[in-house]
Amino acid sequence: MGPRQSGKSTLAREIAAAATSHYFDLESPRDQLRLQNPQLALEGLSGLVVLDEIQTRPDLFPLLRVLADRPSAPARFLILGSASPELVAHSAESLAGRIEYVDLHGFDLTETGPDSSARLWLRGGFPRAYLAASEPDSVAWREGFVRTFLERDLPQFGIRVGSTAMRRFWTMLAHVHGQVWNASELGRAMGLSDKTVRGYLDELDQTFMVRQLQPWFENIGKRQIKSPKVYLRDSGLLHHLLGLGTAAQLHSHPKVGSSWEGFALEQVLRQTRPHQAFFWGTQGGAELDLLLFHEGRRVGYEFKYAEQPRLTRSMRVAMEDLRLDALFVICPGSVRAPLAPGVEVVGIEAFAERPVGGV
Repeated sequence: MGPRQSGKSTLAREIAAAATSHYFDLESPRDQLRLQNPQLALEGLSGLVVLDEIQTRPDLFPLLRVLADRPSAPARFLILGSASPELVAHSAESLAGRIEYVDLHGFDLTETGPDSSARLWLRGGFPRAYLAASEPDSVAWREGFVRTFLERDLPQFGIRVGSTAMRRFWTMLAHVHGQVWNASELGRAMGLSDKTVRGYLDELDQTFMVRQLQPWFENIGKRQIKSPKVYLRDSGLLHHLLGLGTAAQLHSHPKVGSSWEGFALEQVLRQTRPHQAFFWGTQGGAELDLLLFHEGRRVGYEFKYAEQPRLTRSMRVAMEDLRLDALFVICPGSVRAPLAPGVEVVGIEAFAERPVGGV
């Protein structure tokens, strides 16, 4: 699963080319015709069967359950879907216990190489945006993606929101990227109810455009933040919605620190692959950007857009109140050095070469 243009079909075709396989693109008129009677078309196949853009044919999920349960299991199915709320619901209902989910979100630093961090941060991980021949070409591709997503993809996913309203909301989210969610503030700005803007947020979350990082609560006798923090998952789309097309524009923008935080957060989550992820904060101002649990250990991450991060009071409070086993301060570059007992500074490039905190 993943957003359109993240590389799902390209990867699946490479996998299919290395095995006995059958490939169906469910948006292709020819393949739609082949699947007019899906049971006859699929039950006689063996090897790997790839069904691309499965969200266009939710009626296939009950049949896939029947085919997967055959005693001889002559075929295995690789199904690809652009993110949609209905896709998860249909697959979970029909294929419970028979399916494994793999999320694909475009390139990360382990694929582009650590020395490409500046380019990946600016352009984002969508392959065509990252690989574009020039910055203007990358910007043009991202604008095309945004328009197509709003005008075609959302309606196909069953999400009935006007493209103009959703673009305005998405752009406003870019300006509060990395902040605690405040429905009332955004609702007033758009002239909408808290419930409506909450629905917009959930729709962008379910389509992999936005990440809602949930808060962690600890029994420490302090008032703690209870709302999620909101990030745009792809830094390239964030920069496009902020009107930033070059590195110079990014580095001089007030959101540069928040942009870096979101970029580094996504890199850490890609490499550590946690089942759950949280942030932590108190009304008194102490906070931790990311809290993960790994093999009984509590591991914290702070993201600092600084060449030489310093140990802060907030870090010390987080170490004590959350009883962290380790705290890693992720910054630009390739440095790896101790900062205090239990606290280590790790450059994002060094992290890509050897992740810290457990995988």
